Formats: sequence, structure tokens, C-alpha cells
Amino acid sequence: MIHWGDIAAIVFACVTAIHLGLVKAIEDVAHRELRIVNCPKCFTFWSVLTYTIITTRNAITSLAISFLCSYLALWLELFEGFIDTLYKNVYEKIYPTSDDTASADTDGGSSAGALS
Repeated sequence: MIHWGDIAAIVFACVTAIHLGLVKAIEDVAHRELRIVNCPKCFTFWSVLTYTIITTRNAITSLAISFLCSYLALWLELFEGFIDTLYKNVYEKIYPTSDDTASADTDGGSSAGALS
């Protein structure tokens, strides 16, 4: 029996871990690039394939589901990027940034200030 909720959770976890930068942080700590894990399509494909082969023991169905989930991972990644853009726009409206640094800078921003 295929557990679709578990598969959806795997897809979400794989894409979101990459989107939030958790995989990049692991790579930085390990001082090694994890090529299969830092790609949402690849990470999703191999994670879903491993899970479905273990739970269903049906290689053909597992392969098809893994390819489908890998394709859906692209769209989830795009959606998460869109949500980020919306968040940034709303955040800037709620907390507008003020550019007071130009008025406080007496030398007009040049690196050679008015020092004697």
C-alpha cells in the first residue's frame, strides 16, 4: 500500500530543506559538496525512491512515483520562491527602511573624510 501522506511529507521536507539553506549549512560544516542532496529534484527522487521501494517492494511503481515527485518538487520550489517574494514585499510595507545614513554622513560618503 502506498502512503501518499508520507510521500508528500518527504517531498516537502526535501525541497524546503534546500530552500531554507539547511543543506548548504550541512555542506559548509562537512566541507564537502553533496551533489545529490543539494538539488531538489535529485534529493526528492532518491528519497522517495528509497522510501517507496522499502514500503511497497515494487520497483516499477516506485520508479514512476519518484519521477512524478521529482517533477512536482520543481513546482514546489517555485511556489516557495514566490512565497518568499510576497513575504519580502509585505515585510517592507510593515517595516519600511529609512535611509538616514546619508544625512548623518558629513563627508558625503567618500572614504577620505575630513580628517586632518
